[in-house]
Amino acid sequence: MDRLIEYAGHHSFLAAAAVLMALIVIGYELRARAQTFAAASPQDVIRLMNQNALVLDIRAQEAFAAGHVTGARHMPSDQIAKAGETLKRQKDKPIVVYCESGPVAATAVRALVAQGFTKVFSLRGGLSAWRTDNLPLAKG
Repeated sequence: MDRLIEYAGHHSFLAAAAVLMALIVIGYELRARAQTFAAASPQDVIRLMNQNALVLDIRAQEAFAAGHVTGARHMPSDQIAKAGETLKRQKDKPIVVYCESGPVAATAVRALVAQGFTKVFSLRGGLSAWRTDNLPLAKG
């Protein structure tokens, strides 16, 4: 331990860089865990749908019409800020939000949780993951 302190004294720049890198790695890991906390796999989403979860597609209307998860409700991502008013009866019901690849849905999940929704999940990988698992899509 004494040699470590001596090394840090002689090479303060290297020691500071090592501490900084450790903090960056810890911050990255914590952020990654927070983002995946509310993410559900396509199989988990199917289980939630069997429990009468509300499924929200936040992609553009054209993309929704081209193909969406069966039973999904279209809600543009710019309306998520007002979802507390429009979905007030759904506050304690499981809600699954998805976009094309996932990041936009994760942002929407955080916005819904901030509005008081208790069981909100994003589809991990978005609709791309759903398609990869060859799960059915509805059109129209």
